[in-house]
Amino acid sequence: MPEGDTVFLTGKKLERALAGQRLTRTDFRHPALATTDLSGRDVLGVRTVGKHLFLRFSGGLSLHSHLKMDGSWRVFARGARWNMPAHHARVVLTTETTEAVGFRVHDLALLPTGEERRLVGHLGPDLLDPEWTDEHAAIAARALASRPELELGLALLDQRVMAGVGNLYKCEICFLLGVTPWTPASEVDAAETVALARKLLHANAWRYDQSTTGETARGRRNWVYERTRQGCFRCGGRVRVATQGAGVQGRPTWFCPNCQRGPAPMR
Repeated sequence: MPEGDTVFLTGKKLERALAGQRLTRTDFRHPALATTDLSGRDVLGVRTVGKHLFLRFSGGLSLHSHLKMDGSWRVFARGARWNMPAHHARVVLTTETTEAVGFRVHDLALLPTGEERRLVGHLGPDLLDPEWTDEHAAIAARALASRPELELGLALLDQRVMAGVGNLYKCEICFLLGVTPWTPASEVDAAETVALARKLLHANAWRYDQSTTGETARGRRNWVYERTRQGCFRCGGRVRVATQGAGVQGRPTWFCPNCQRGPAPMR
């Protein structure tokens, strides 16, 4: 599932491509919106909140999308060949010069712009909110500390605590804190954890090649995430992977038994 910084960057890409332009054609390949036609509306801008994206149009309308596990928005010159199969397209927005295509974007909803909060009001503070304040940080820290026995990794993925952390950052935040993802949330400093999460997402907000180590060369970007073969980027030791979460919420979770203290599943 895309992390909050990927959604943020997607929003900026769409805004650069579409804002200020008028839609000449729209094609919704989604059952609930199949008869929708936004032709003639101007694109006013794009707003992202955590992993949620809103395209805003004249007339007070917003198109909401959530990228889920494999959704993406891509921008093409009008008439250019798409680099993904057409049968994966769920929405096509066309202007005189540009086409924006939502591929595998299954969650789509059209709503009044003034009602966007209805879909994101339950979320914690957005870690990439341009108007972030100390109060946002305090709200997120209180939420993180409010369930002290919850496994830290699960708490970090709870978008009601703070919006934007996905599985990659979950693993890397826990590594940098020196604890396993199965450690109770009460054993870490909540304010420090929130600050670290925001720092990591901000460091990657304007690039697709996410790095938590500060290095951008392939194979050197992460401390433990997906490093089962390479080993821990810090100590070189074996990185373990185990599932955290139940059922469809389960996520492969990487950690270094040498660098991280705390509970972990049996081998």
